[in-house]
Parts: sequence; structure tokens; C-alpha cells
Amino acid sequence: MSTPANLALEAIPRSRVYQAVAQQIQDRILTQLSPGDRLPSERDLAHLLGVSRSSVREAVHSLQLLGLLETRQGVGTVVLDPLLRCGVDPMADVLTQRRKMIGELLEVRRLLEPAVARIAARHISPEQLAEMENILLRQEEKLRVAEPAVEEDSLFHYAIAAAAHNSVLLKLVNVLMDLLREIRERSLQEQGRGEKSLSGHRRILEALKQHDAAAAGAAMQFHLSEIEDIVLNKLQKGWRLPHGSIIRN
Repeated sequence: MSTPANLALEAIPRSRVYQAVAQQIQDRILTQLSPGDRLPSERDLAHLLGVSRSSVREAVHSLQLLGLLETRQGVGTVVLDPLLRCGVDPMADVLTQRRKMIGELLEVRRLLEPAVARIAARHISPEQLAEMENILLRQEEKLRVAEPAVEEDSLFHYAIAAAAHNSVLLKLVNVLMDLLREIRERSLQEQGRGEKSLSGHRRILEALKQHDAAAAGAAMQFHLSEIEDIVLNKLQKGWRLPHGSIIRN
């Protein structure tokens, strides 16, 4: 059995923790580690990076989905050979997999959130409607000063899920929004994206105020289609994030 690889890692800030953990490990896989190297244990990685074990677990899982890591019974988490997956450029296949995963996540969102909006329209309370109105007022104020309204965008969608009064749906939306967080943050910085988001939210809220389930679902579907067009168009052009990385999950 091989010994765990000795990695030089940096402490992770609290925001977007598991994505940052995954990026550090991925960087080491592509530049420092060899196929067959075994990662330190989940507990040791958490200690080295200054994060929770759950963040490490999520990061490792995301890299397993990309085919960069594999968990073997009685051995641990082992580095796979990225060259076997793409033949020439290990990063090329990783980027393809990222785009594919983002497309799949957007597809799930397109199926889930309109249904959630329809259910919310039947159950939403006056207090929840008032809360959503306040969220959109804050979103509008941020747009007026050219500040990305990332928090308000998330809170609005969470509020709709909460108004459906279904704990399972709320958890599903939470997971989906978390997985798409980085791409949503990036897209909200694109010119015109914030305005589209606000107008889409306004249409959804008006349908919710009328308790019109069909209109709420249709408004959500249209809103997501608008945003998806922006995201997919940028992905095709090689949309880059800070530090030179292509959009990652």
C-alpha cells in the first residue's frame, strides 16, 4: 500500500469552501501528484486546510465526478490518470466535464424550479410575499449603484422554495443553488444580467401575488430560459473566472 502524498496546501477562506478545496486538490493532481498517489485522510485534509470534514468530503466527491479521484475500499482516495481520459491534454477533458455538468445542473433547475413556483403560488402567505418584495427592493437598490445582487438573487429563489412548504423541495433547491453558486455569481456580473434577473423576479412575484400557479410556473420557466441563454453562450466562448480558471462546479 502506498503512503499518503505529502501536499503543500494553503488554508481556505470560509466563503465557497468546498469549491476552493476542490480547486487546490485539482491543481495538485494536474501539477504535482502522480496516478496511484493516495490523498491524506479526510481528517488530515480538513486539518491541513483549516476546513470542516464535510467540505473536504464534498470537494473529493466533485473531483470523483470529474474522474480525477477514486475511493478504493481498504486503500483510501487515489489519484487517477487524467491522461487516460483525454489522450493529450488532461485539462481539456476536465473542462469538457465541467461544461457538461453545468448543463446538466441547469437542466435539473429548469425541471425543478417552475414546479416549485407553481406549488408556492398555492401556499404562499402575505408575510412571505412581503418578504419577497423587500428582497426585490434591495436587489433594485444594488442595481442602481452597479453592485451585483448575488445575495438577493439567492434569497428570492430560496423564499419561493420556502413558500412551497415542502421540506424536501427546499433541500433540493438549496443543494442545486449551492452547486450553481459560482456560475450564478459570475453571470450576475455580466452587463444586463442583473436587470434581466430583476425583471424576471418581478414577473414571478406578480404571479405569486395572484396565487396563479400556471402563471408562476411559466414566469419561472421564462426567467430560467433567459438566464440559461446567457450562461450557455458564455460557456461556448470559454468563460473564464478569476485566476484563469474556466467556470467550475
